[in-house]
Order: sequence, then C-alpha cells, then structure tokens
Amino acid sequence: MRKQVVLLSMFFSMAGFAQTKNFVPITEAMSDDELVEIAAKITPSPQQLRWQRLELTGFIHFGINTFTEKEWGNGKEDPKIFNPSELDARQWVGVLKDAGIKQVIITAKHHDGFCLWPTGTTQHSVKNSPWKQGKGDVVKDVSDACKELGVGFGVYLSPWDMNNASYGTDAYNDFFLEQLTELLTQYGKVDEIWFDGANGEGPNGKKQVYDFERWYAHIRKLQPQAVIAISGPDVRWVGTETGHGREQEWSVVPVGKKDKFNEGSQTKADMPPSGNLRGQVVGSRSQLRNGMALKWYPAEMDVSIRPGWFYHKDQDLKVKTAEYLKEIYFHSVGRNGVLLLNIPPDKRGQITDYDIKTLKEWKSMLDTIFKINLLKDAKGIVPKKMEKLVDGNDQTHISFKMKNNNNVVEMNLKGEKKFNVLLLQENITVGQRVEKFVFEYWENNSWKQAAEGTTIGFKRLLEFPTVKTSKVRLRIIEARLEPTIAEIGLYFDKDLKN
Repeated sequence: MRKQVVLLSMFFSMAGFAQTKNFVPITEAMSDDELVEIAAKITPSPQQLRWQRLELTGFIHFGINTFTEKEWGNGKEDPKIFNPSELDARQWVGVLKDAGIKQVIITAKHHDGFCLWPTGTTQHSVKNSPWKQGKGDVVKDVSDACKELGVGFGVYLSPWDMNNASYGTDAYNDFFLEQLTELLTQYGKVDEIWFDGANGEGPNGKKQVYDFERWYAHIRKLQPQAVIAISGPDVRWVGTETGHGREQEWSVVPVGKKDKFNEGSQTKADMPPSGNLRGQVVGSRSQLRNGMALKWYPAEMDVSIRPGWFYHKDQDLKVKTAEYLKEIYFHSVGRNGVLLLNIPPDKRGQITDYDIKTLKEWKSMLDTIFKINLLKDAKGIVPKKMEKLVDGNDQTHISFKMKNNNNVVEMNLKGEKKFNVLLLQENITVGQRVEKFVFEYWENNSWKQAAEGTTIGFKRLLEFPTVKTSKVRLRIIEARLEPTIAEIGLYFDKDLKN
C-alpha cells in the first residue's frame, strides 16, 4: 500500500494536480490536522463559483414522453406523435426568469433516445415529426430564448438510450460523442451539461460502459466555461429528488474509493463520481480521509414543481404550493446548494397557468421576505466596522481568529426590531470553514439563543420564532482555520407561523 501511495503522489505531482485549487490528492502521510487545513483552503473553480451564485436554475422536461403521458419511454415511440401546436420556448424561459431562475436546462434527449434537435446521428428525432414539417429545433428555440432574455443555457443529454442499436457496445460511446459535439458546436455558449447516472438495457439487452472521461475532455475542449453536473466532475447530486438539502452541507468532500487503487480511485480531477456521496453528512472532519482526494464538489438539489418530471394533465391540480416552494428554497439555496426546479410544458408546448400562478406567488413571497435587511443600518459593537457584512458583496468579508474570543459579531440595531429569518454567507473564494455557529439576542440583561447551525458555505438561511430586540450577536463556535463571514442579514417574514 505504501508503494501505491508513493506512486499515486508521483502521478499527481507530474500531472500538476498539487497546484489545483479545487482538488487535492490525499496521502497516508497527511495528518488529520493537515487534512483539515487542506479542506479549509480548497476553493471553487471559476465555473463552480458562477454556478453557485445562480442559486436558482430551471429544468424543462419536454419530449416524446409529453405526448405519451409517460415518465419514461421505451425508445419505440413513433416520432409522428411529437406535434406541439403552440410551442413557445420564449414563454418557457420568460416564465422561469420572472420566477428568479437564472439558468435553464432543456432535456435534449431523455432515456427513450428521442432528440429535440434535428440530429444527424439518428432518425429518432424532431426531424421526422410533423412539427414544423420536420424543420423544427427545440434546442435552438430554447438557446435563442435564453440568449435573448439573458438567462444561462444548459442541456441534458441522457447517457442511456433505449432506441440506439449500438447501446451496450464501444460504438455507442462514439455515437454519444457525436451527439455531444452537435449540441456543443451548433448553439453557441452552453453553461451547463447535465448527465444522470441512468444505465439500463439497450435494444440488444446490454448495458453500456460509459466513457465519461472522454466525454468530459471533449466538453472541456468545446465549452470550457460549462459546468458538468451530477454524473460529472463539477456538481454532485445531493441524493434525493425532493429539493431538500442536508442540515450540514459541505462543498469540500472526499472523492474516489479509498480501498481500491485501480478500480474507480480518484486519480485526476475529471473523474466520474465514485464512493458514497449520499450519506447524512458528507465532508465532516471524521470523513475527510474517506477518499483518494479532497475536492470542491458542491451539491445540487433537484425537484419538480409537479409530482412527475414530464407534464401530465391529471397533475394540474397537484402543482406544489408557493409555501412549499419557499420551504424548498430555504432547504436548498439556504443549505449551501443550488436549486434545480423542473417546470414541464404541456402538449401545446406551453407552461400552464397552474404552474405560472404558483411561480408568481413564490417569487413575490421571497421578494417580500428579503426586501429589507434589518442590519443594513445597524451599528457594529464588535467589530465596530461591519460594512463588509452588509454590502451585498460575497467576496468581501471579516475574518475571525477563533482565539481570545475573537469569534463574535455583535450589533446594535438602533432601536427594537422584530425578525425571524437569519441569512449568513461565507466568502467561499477563500474556502468553506464554519462548522458550528450560534445566533443570539439580548433580552432581560442576558443573551438568549434564537438559532444555531453547523455549516454555512455560500448561503445559510434559518427560520426561528419571532424575536424583538435591540441587540444581536453571531458567535462562531467551531471552524476550520480562520472563517470568513461575507454577509449577515436579518429579515421579518410576517407569514411565518411560530
């Protein structure tokens, strides 16, 4: 094993990975304290930072399944059934943008293999449908709408393909690469490529061994600014499709299978996900040694606004309420993640009024809650200069030494204020470091606890019973190295039920 570690270290050194900010290999020689320090200094790549700042992204599940009213097709559908009467991609993107969503991902191909663009790789596509006499291109329509409205554009391309005869052979990896090339060269800038891990049987009854590393390299070459998500090296799946993240969510996690040197071990940054990344906690101090490397690998929380991912008419009255979407927002964006919310168009090619109503109410609800930061005009007691904590800039911060009680922010609210929502942000361009914090308020000549939490990361949101006070403080109880707090906000949600 010692020889393996030495060889692995030599490989990393030769490959230049020791200098990679968002990826550091682990060796047995590293002490526990060294691992904590390394984890605290790992930071996101520029692509990951841009993605994290989006906070809200949108999924659009639309395709042959929309017309069969199935969640999963089988690849045997007749393209002639794809015939939306009023398809309007600009409406889709406009509705999502109005809801605060900043990037849209279209299901260019689902597991059934039906392609929403006139691909040259297969006959199973819109080019053989009656829609626009076979001249239509849904991917182009969405791409154009995103560019027009200033929204990021992404594509989902299912690795599993139930239609293609080569699935289950080496030839399929070439076929998939051709499809990727079309999507990454014909539609301008692509901001996100989204793969899932579905891997079932193809027409020949075989399963495919996906050549993910080759696909990743191709994406890096053609669209270097794009994040590669879920079954990708930039963004990981949180582990459920509920939209709810963990109470303790670390962006730096151990990756690769520690107990296998040549089978799935993390030997470079752009490897397919491996190891257990779905536990109750991933990335705590005790877990840092559980992989072959430490990596900035943030979590995405995906959920559909409806019970299903594709449109079904019988779910029109089952659209999630604005109140529940607010809860999801607090448990995704407010737990150091990015929310991917699916809104599926109907058979007309339109997002329905049912979904639009909920989205409008949700956006209004969030805008109302976060309209006024009650700390904006507060006076700093410790430290006296606290402008950096309320300037709306996630790259300005105040550092804490964590010694001699230098771990407190105390603020005078200039009169009694009423609040029940706390917002915290770390400057993640320095690293994610806070492990435990307490937020307190002054009452009857003593400090009382309003809320407590573990991780902060890019953003943490907490709700608690309404408090009325003139003085508050934040205490960092535990942290890795010097924590850097970028933003603090206090808000009052008049509709919060205590």
